[in-house]
Amino acid sequence: MLNMLMMASTVIGAAGQMAAGQAAQAAGELNAFNQETDKVRRETQTLQNSNDRLEQWRFNSSANVAMRSAAGIDVYAGIGLSPESGDRSVSAFFAKQKEIVGDDLNRISFQGNAEAAKMQQQATAFRIQGRAQRQAATIGALTSLATGIY
Repeated sequence: MLNMLMMASTVIGAAGQMAAGQAAQAAGELNAFNQETDKVRRETQTLQNSNDRLEQWRFNSSANVAMRSAAGIDVYAGIGLSPESGDRSVSAFFAKQKEIVGDDLNRISFQGNAEAAKMQQQATAFRIQGRAQRQAATIGALTSLATGIY
């Protein structure tokens, strides 16, 4: 009778270890899913940041065109929209602004991609950790069973 109780206790303990391993793997999957969701949010935020920077550049360009036009400078010639030759400083100004916004967009994109890659690596690490915990629990349960039987 005592042996039966010890055997039942061993089986129950092993089942508990298996359940804990399954729970750990499920937690790893949930953490990975959450991390991947954050990654999608970050990618969306990166696109929005790029759009915001472009909109800011368009607004600033329009304001500069208006200001220079009000000052009597033929802005459209300077930016290549008029066949007449225009003020070279206007052309140089707009070329430099275009270069700056291009650099800003590249930095925004690179930063967003780097953060998204980091988040994907973290999601993968969560999955690996969950599987490893489940395997460890399975091995522990089998060891408990083998020890309890003998």
